[in-house]
Amino acid sequence: MTAANEINTRLTPATEAFIRRFLRYAEGPEAGFQFKVTPGGCSGFATQFDLVAGPRAEDVVWEHEGLRIYLDRESCKLLDSATVDFSETLMHTGFVISIPGVTQAACDSTSKLVPIESLMRR
Repeated sequence: MTAANEINTRLTPATEAFIRRFLRYAEGPEAGFQFKVTPGGCSGFATQFDLVAGPRAEDVVWEHEGLRIYLDRESCKLLDSATVDFSETLMHTGFVISIPGVTQAACDSTSKLVPIESLMRR
């Protein structure tokens, strides 16, 4: 476990509020928010999160504004210079990660990845 008071990542107020809501259910002195980021998804990043009793030996512990966030080293690298937002809309609920100068992939109702006709029941 490595302690880090500051990581070169910005959390929006919406992200901080979501993590605080989630952490209300934490039990134990080492409980925290496990956050994993991997390449993929519409924004170029896929995320996973969980409430855990404590950090794993290989985790980086990020203390941010009273929040205890556990990250693996690969997630730390991917989050360098990023802004993490939490979006709650009719179209999307979840984390959105953006990095200055990196264009997000197009993932919306106009995407041509899969023809909508192939998803319709007949």
